[in-house]
Amino acid sequence: MIYLLRHGEDDENYVGGWSDVQLTNKGIEQVEEVSKFIKNLQISKVISSDIMRAKETAFIVSKHLKMPVQFKPFLRELDKGLVTGMKVSEAKSKYPSAFKLGVAERYPNGESMIEFYQRVKESMVYLENDNLYVTHRGYINMLYFILSDRLPDLDKKQFGVEHASLHELDIQKKSIRRIK
Repeated sequence: MIYLLRHGEDDENYVGGWSDVQLTNKGIEQVEEVSKFIKNLQISKVISSDIMRAKETAFIVSKHLKMPVQFKPFLRELDKGLVTGMKVSEAKSKYPSAFKLGVAERYPNGESMIEFYQRVKESMVYLENDNLYVTHRGYINMLYFILSDRLPDLDKKQFGVEHASLHELDIQKKSIRRIK
């Protein structure tokens, strides 16, 4: 089985994407809690996105599992280009069109959801059984879309990929589901 963990809560007053926003205190608590469950799984490696909030999450989990973390950029969130890391209020003022994009439209100097979908689809060859991948809502959502043979849409909450949620992926059976 392949396991995917979304990072803990971060400061949602900033645009995510490839930003280096850190976990909040609540986010740290969320990861500590889910780590107790993860300790009971058969995990060989912890592999994480190289974005700050995922790295922090991975370090907390790895402490509980007593194993090192590897960092892989293929696990990154959607690239939101110029709005990445900006305060949401500032980004909406400077780049209002970035908040009204369709799935085929790119963020300024970033990528579109369709491009992101394709990037995630191509990265699936790197996902191996018995590994825990610490990543982002967008990455996990794309896996749900891919495995259900659907193109992405704008409803980012439909699969229950909440902060510090844990998902089980079986590529052979084309199934993914939230387990914690």
